[in-house]
Amino acid sequence: MPAIIDKIADALHLHKTAFDSKVTVIFVLGGPGAGKGTQCARLVQDFGFCHLSAGDLLRAEQHREGSEYGQLIQTCIKEGTIVPMEVTVKLLKNAMAAALAEHRSGEGWADGRGRFLIDGFPRKMDQAEMFEHDVAKATAVLFFSTTEEVLLQRLLERGKTSGREDDNAESIKKRFNTYKDQTMPVIEHYEKLGKVIEIDSSESIDEVHAKTKSAVAKLL
Repeated sequence: MPAIIDKIADALHLHKTAFDSKVTVIFVLGGPGAGKGTQCARLVQDFGFCHLSAGDLLRAEQHREGSEYGQLIQTCIKEGTIVPMEVTVKLLKNAMAAALAEHRSGEGWADGRGRFLIDGFPRKMDQAEMFEHDVAKATAVLFFSTTEEVLLQRLLERGKTSGREDDNAESIKKRFNTYKDQTMPVIEHYEKLGKVIEIDSSESIDEVHAKTKSAVAKLL
């Protein structure tokens, strides 16, 4: 029954997401190693965003004692496959609610508003649809693009110190394939909606940051 009500509400544009239009959500996408986390950390300093990394939330959840999803997440990360969307969307929704409950100070957080960078998500079209239906609409998509050669080099270098079980040649190859097959269609979808801001991330961190900061400033 609720599903039918949802469909009628959607047809009449009455469906309410968990967070209303006061919330600014920017999806941050790009191949593994494109520098998403590094640039998000800079944007937090620049504009007071709350940075939520889907990967970090999943990695934390897999090690959380008593987690019903731990084993499943572990297998997906090892195999380079995508964790079921219900799990990721639920973790993001909880993290956003927690950030809003903190009543942060600063521009962008007054009167129940909030600014979120959601990093490494959505990685599949159905994730995007579920998030926008249940949680919030995306304001824009930051897409950090570069070549596979650059990504591979960065990930193998990072793997020397990151301690991440997926920073190895075999997992990286699987992640590249998953990204091309499943995440690129998400970027193409938002491109058609005019919501994609593409930044070449093969340049230096500072150069990429300057371009990203300027593009985000125009959105806010």
